[in-house]
Amino acid sequence: MLKGENVERKRFTTAKIILFTLLGVFLFFFIILPLGFVYLIGSFSPSSSDVVGSGNVALIPIEGVITTDGGSYFNEQTISSKNIVEFIEDADKNSQVEAIVLEINSPGGSAVASDEISIAVKKVKKPVVAMIREVGASGGYWVASSADYIVAHRMAITGSIGVISSYLEFSGLMENHGVGYERLVAGKYKDIGTPFRELGNEERDLLQSKLDVIHEYFIQEIAENRKLPLNKVRQTATGEFYLGVEALKLGLIDEVGDKETVELYLKEKHNIEEPTYITFKKELGFFELLSGVFNEFFFHLGKGISSRLASPENKVMAV
Repeated sequence: MLKGENVERKRFTTAKIILFTLLGVFLFFFIILPLGFVYLIGSFSPSSSDVVGSGNVALIPIEGVITTDGGSYFNEQTISSKNIVEFIEDADKNSQVEAIVLEINSPGGSAVASDEISIAVKKVKKPVVAMIREVGASGGYWVASSADYIVAHRMAITGSIGVISSYLEFSGLMENHGVGYERLVAGKYKDIGTPFRELGNEERDLLQSKLDVIHEYFIQEIAENRKLPLNKVRQTATGEFYLGVEALKLGLIDEVGDKETVELYLKEKHNIEEPTYITFKKELGFFELLSGVFNEFFFHLGKGISSRLASPENKVMAV
């Protein structure tokens, strides 16, 4: 009996050693090492400001999904409307800046955030040019339309004047696995849009009416900004995206081209002989880099855990 206890104790000790070893490896590679890496970046990288260079033209990149708060979430680059609005206002106040160029590469994002940037652009007293490189769609085009002049690459994805608020609904999956949704609300629309039950017809009509209102705001803004007839914009506002060459024919942009085209426009129309650029761009600080490291880690950790759920034999496919 004593011999059996010793064997069991040895097994327990061995299990503890293995457990603590695995825990130590986990802590080192996924917490200590990332922290040290971020610290080294913060220690040895030169401090960077929001403004790079000096020149007579302010270059403001608008890259990624437009949101009100910005940040980097799960490999999806986003931009903050608050930061962009501040850059626009600072460039407008800068006595050395003669014009502003918005370098747009965005599929859109929040309607509120896009409108905030658009309002700021229209308040600028200096010439504003929007340059759509690869994508200037939805909210990205909303922002571009508020500029005085729009230049887009001939193959750039442009327009997509529409609103979307679709989501996945899991009620059928839950029912198949014996999971129920106990609905407790005060106010019959309080849980409207929950993925745990189907939308009722009345709820679907209600949500659609909200989207239609936002869509109409979008249409009116484009018509006003581009000085186009409302009916003409409404005909193109199907959510379809247009290539740069198509957008030119529809009056959605002013010229097909690139950065040289923008510079030629500034020289000929605004007498800026030699455009030189001062770039306004938000740089991530230490804590933002740290947050990004942990976001990346936990995203991939969750992805690994969920991969089993998303396997073909479980009939749940990741989209």
